[in-house]
Formats: sequence, C-alpha cells, structure tokens
Amino acid sequence: MTDDLQVPSEAVGALRISVVIPALDEEQSLPLVLADLPWDSLTEVVVADNGSSDGTAAVAQRGGARVAHAARRGYGSACLAGLAALAPTDVIVFLDADYSDHPDELPQVVAPILEGRADLVIGSRALGLREPGSMMPQQVFGNWLATRMVRLIHGVRFTDLGPFRAVTSAALERIDMRDANFGWTVEMQVRAIQEGLRIVEVPVAYRRRIGVSKIAGTLKGTVSAGVKIIWTIVRLSLSRRGRQA
Repeated sequence: MTDDLQVPSEAVGALRISVVIPALDEEQSLPLVLADLPWDSLTEVVVADNGSSDGTAAVAQRGGARVAHAARRGYGSACLAGLAALAPTDVIVFLDADYSDHPDELPQVVAPILEGRADLVIGSRALGLREPGSMMPQQVFGNWLATRMVRLIHGVRFTDLGPFRAVTSAALERIDMRDANFGWTVEMQVRAIQEGLRIVEVPVAYRRRIGVSKIAGTLKGTVSAGVKIIWTIVRLSLSRRGRQA
C-alpha cells in the first residue's frame, strides 16, 4: 500500500458511492465485510444473494445492506442483479463477500476516480500485500496468463483481475457488461480498453478467505474459470469491430 493513494474517508463523500457485494453462502464472513466498510462515505450497499442456502440474506440485512436476489447462478449474474437494484449513483464499488478483500481500503480504491484520474480502478493484489496462502498457485498463474494475453492483444498492462474495483456509472454504461459468470472481471477490463476509458491499478491487501472458494477450491471450478476467462478475452477481441460499429 502506498501512502500517496490514501485519502481521508470523509473525502469519499464528494460523490455518491454505492457498493455491490456478490455473495453465495457467506453468512460467516459477510458480517465482517459489512462491519469494515466506511459506511459514512457510502450512499448504499447491496448484497447480491446468488441463491444462498444459509443465512446470507438475513445477515446482510442485519448488517445494514439491502439484498438483491440473483435467480441465475454465476458471479457475473450476481453482480448484474446488484447493479439492477441500485438507486442512482455516481461510483460503484465491487468487492467479495468472503472477507479476502479489505473493505476499509475502499477510500484508496476510489481515490483515482475522485481525483479525476480514472474511470475504472482495479485493486491489484499483485501490487499489494498478499497473505501467504490467500491465492492458490493456479490463481496466480491464471492471473498472469490472462493479463499477459490482454497486454499482447491490446497493449495495456494489467497485473491482476482482482474483484475489488471501482467504476463510474457513466463508464459502466459504456462498457455494457453482459457476462454472467467467471468472465465478469476481465470483460470489464477489456471493454474499458476498447472504449478508451482511463484505467488505473492501485495496490490492495489480500488475505485468506473465510470458507472454501467455489472456484479455486475445486478442480472443476478452477478449470471452468480459466477456460471462461481466456475465451472471454478472445471473444471480446474478435468481436471488437462489431461492437464498435
């Protein structure tokens, strides 16, 4: 974490900032996520419940969040449901419900937008402090491969496809998110490049999640996510001309 990116939490209130938290069976970790958010700086927090079988929705409401239900399973589907439920806002922050992200770092993540330097900010785990064991070797390799592909195809260097990110509402409208599954984060980054948006990475800390990962915790999930991410990069690159027409 670099000090020059840290801003007082009260400065975040200059714009309406809303948070979307996709969640699936995260009743243990979600209260910690909600407790660490800088609530005085936020307009709204929406937890997008992706069909949880535990008390995720109940703990979200007790923690002060509004709950949006995503009937279709998938990370992107949950994010889209959360977006659809938001009241008008200026900036949307996405972070995970498993407490691997550090919600108290939200001011640093939105700082480049508040300073007028960015339309999309990616919280990079590769640039920040990463707790040992917080990312599986296949996640580290997958991130390297995906960001390398993006650099080779589009000439833009990323270090991560991290879930902790902030984007302006205007930029998100131009990006026109569609992916309902594992391709969500890379779709946002590639589409932002194609739209000529200003993209900034900031270092964020990352810790071991609470519970078992639905993706990296299983071989099937890891392979499925990896294939989807790579295919998303290729598909968006091939369809660029069509979407710009």
